[in-house]
Amino acid sequence: MGSTLDRLPATMARDRQIIYISASLRAVAIGISGVILALYLTTIGLNAASVGLIISLGLSGCAIGTLLATIFTDRWGRRKTLLLLNALMVLGGVGLAVMTHHAAMIASVFLGMVNGMGRDRGAGLTVEQTILPQTTTARERTAVFAWYNVFVDAGHAIGALLGGLPAILRSEWSLSALSSYQWTWWICSGLSFLAGLFVLRLSRSVEPADPVLITTLSSTSRKTIIKFAGLSGLDSLGGGFLTTALIAYWFFKRFGVDESLLGPLFFFSRIANGISHLGAAWLANRIGLINTMVFTHLPSNLLLMAVPFAPNLFSAITLFLLRELLVEMDVPTRQSYIVAIIRPEERTRATGITNLTRGLAWAVGPMIAGPMMQISAFAPLLIGPGIKIVYDLLLYRAFNQIKPPEEE
Repeated sequence: MGSTLDRLPATMARDRQIIYISASLRAVAIGISGVILALYLTTIGLNAASVGLIISLGLSGCAIGTLLATIFTDRWGRRKTLLLLNALMVLGGVGLAVMTHHAAMIASVFLGMVNGMGRDRGAGLTVEQTILPQTTTARERTAVFAWYNVFVDAGHAIGALLGGLPAILRSEWSLSALSSYQWTWWICSGLSFLAGLFVLRLSRSVEPADPVLITTLSSTSRKTIIKFAGLSGLDSLGGGFLTTALIAYWFFKRFGVDESLLGPLFFFSRIANGISHLGAAWLANRIGLINTMVFTHLPSNLLLMAVPFAPNLFSAITLFLLRELLVEMDVPTRQSYIVAIIRPEERTRATGITNLTRGLAWAVGPMIAGPMMQISAFAPLLIGPGIKIVYDLLLYRAFNQIKPPEEE
């Protein structure tokens, strides 16, 4: 990542690498859950509306976890917070592996922050995004966030591929449908446990310089963060219509495909996302963070709106993968932008409020999209991108003139 980073203290580089590895392991578990959650719930007899509701409950758990992380991380300690979050994910996977009663499953999904999006957008990101700027320079910050997201999406890709495990377990080991999913949930728990072990190796330098919790934000930062978080929430509301679980369900309903194809499909989509992240860092250095966010996000949404009109499975997959090459370019640029335009001591609050708003909006989307798919299977694939396009236009209008330090 360049000579500038190589000259940073070795402890910073080591902490950065540990975060990359731990986050990628967590992402593998989330990638698996994104592929199998809706299919598992369908296997035990739930309809589309119930599936959407339970996915939303899992995302609600992620949102509440983000709220608590935003308020208490700098008081509890960043390492302790990451450990607690991984422990809850372990328990969530175990609950789904051993219990089939609906109430117990709902509790497992909610408390375990089981993520049906297939993309890690939970509380762990808030803590890690607060730590990462401390491990680099302003000039290299976007590149560090890009590599962070490459590692996360590599985990998503492997997880998506492992989402085909239930089909393999049924065909090769003659397991029942229920048992094949339960064994896969055990694997998710093991991955979350391993991610927690890496967190134990983080140094004390990841903690805030001043451990006193910031209770107020400057008036300028407050207005900026609220506006940015509100627009990010609009983007996430559209994303809630487009969770991996619901897109997998759409491919299943439209073309009759199962995990044996869906796993590889989402594997290659995450590979495309990784390319997207690295392209974002390169592009942002040339046209700026906001321009990169908007001018790549708009065409990605238009591509997704074309998917429901694809005449066959090959065309639908092609359009979807082209969209995945562009859709994530706004992620490292957005993460880098918000921590750049506010004071360093406000970063936990800024990332927390933004991620919380996004998490709440994600949780609402599937509640609407699930019942909607019972009426029209392709409607969410039109409404979700449409909401995101509105977000792109409003974001450009509101923030085009607010530059991070390296662009001034």
